[in-house]
Amino acid sequence: MSVTYLGHIVHIAGSPDVTGAREALTTFPDGALVVDDTGLITYCGSRRDAPTDDTGTVVDHRGSFLLPGFVDTHIHFPQTYSLDAYGGGQLLEWLDSCIFPAEARLADPEFAARIARDFVTARIRSGTTAAMVFGSAFPDAQDALFTQTRRAGLRLVSGRGIQTVGPPSATPLLTSEHKAIELCADEIDRWHGDDSSLLQVAIVPRFTLSVSTETLAGLGELYDDVRARGVFVHSHLNENNRPGTGEIDVVKRLFSVETYLDTYDGRFLPGSRVGGSSLLGRRTIMAHAVHCTDDELTRMAETGTSIAHCPVSQQFLGSGTMPWRRTVAAGVTVAAGTDVGAGDEWLIPQVLGCAFKVHLSEPGDDAVALHPAELLFTGTLSGARALDAEARFGNFDTGKEADFLVVDPTRWEPLERLLSNAVHADDDESARDRLLFALLLGMREPAITEVYVRGSRVVEPDPLRA
Repeated sequence: MSVTYLGHIVHIAGSPDVTGAREALTTFPDGALVVDDTGLITYCGSRRDAPTDDTGTVVDHRGSFLLPGFVDTHIHFPQTYSLDAYGGGQLLEWLDSCIFPAEARLADPEFAARIARDFVTARIRSGTTAAMVFGSAFPDAQDALFTQTRRAGLRLVSGRGIQTVGPPSATPLLTSEHKAIELCADEIDRWHGDDSSLLQVAIVPRFTLSVSTETLAGLGELYDDVRARGVFVHSHLNENNRPGTGEIDVVKRLFSVETYLDTYDGRFLPGSRVGGSSLLGRRTIMAHAVHCTDDELTRMAETGTSIAHCPVSQQFLGSGTMPWRRTVAAGVTVAAGTDVGAGDEWLIPQVLGCAFKVHLSEPGDDAVALHPAELLFTGTLSGARALDAEARFGNFDTGKEADFLVVDPTRWEPLERLLSNAVHADDDESARDRLLFALLLGMREPAITEVYVRGSRVVEPDPLRA
């Protein structure tokens, strides 16, 4: 039995790159999305041309928008309660004074269960159907995250945050090199599913300053063993470049390497000599990549490594702006990330709005006004591509799994006013683009009324259930 959802459909069809997103932008103001009983899309188009099925069900969302589920490629589960934490400085100071102490609280299983419920709830309310999630150092907390996500029916890629070195504030989060590999391997064995699973695992060194060369060598060996199983890798790269004391300079000085990326590419010994296997690849996502060299971008492109672009958190920590034109021109997949909690927005459209503003403000010829279709692409289909899952979700192409949102402007009065009273363009294409732009930038969580993954409606966790 099929279900036909009626509404104003908007998605990026096919498999373009970001520069082709505007040509691939597809809308059906009076549209129909047909989903079969296995959760696959069998039709997306105008309501008038939709196939008839006397045994099927019709769900009428006319007046609302049907959008692909948002994909968040960088978000921190242990920082659910740490949004807008004042650390009195940039990245390293903020980690030391705010984040390491906050993440240490997840050692308490009861607290971890509560934060896992709230994290999953926040994801549902913001329409994030798939996410690459930076996990907790504590196995019980990770178990709670996977358990709550499975109950809700969301997609999740996550791994415990690996730290073997760090300042005193990080001491509760640290393990030995041997223990780090052991815990990571155990998490993969217990939680990693194949591509038919909603739950998958990543190897997640926090960043190079949180691990030793011995740890990096051990993680490379582990990844050699599990790469064929589809395990992911996730970490941070080139986020903060404050001269002398910023993350990048400290990494290059402590490891005596030519570039930050070298440490993830197996070349973590002095002089960027090879010390182990590379962690780069098509299932590797590096967050931020604000200050990459041309050689680093080239290497990421040739290995298929993606970037999680997090403009909200980059502003919050004074990290700078990822150069959009240069990064995209290098051929690297760029997808959106909230970076909760340095990012203080759960909603991917708010990240996209921030991206529009910061890249319009890049200096000189680097400035670019991102098209609304490029924004939607970055928050949906590009995220699926970064997760190596574009064949399964990210848009409404026939045969894909039905991950989608119902966005009702009447549930958020400012959005309804915005859409109802805007000055409309004379031609259809400009009117379409303006409508999408206003929808994305004006959207807030109350307007997202229903969330579906594989055609099944996602439900919020029971606050009374462990």
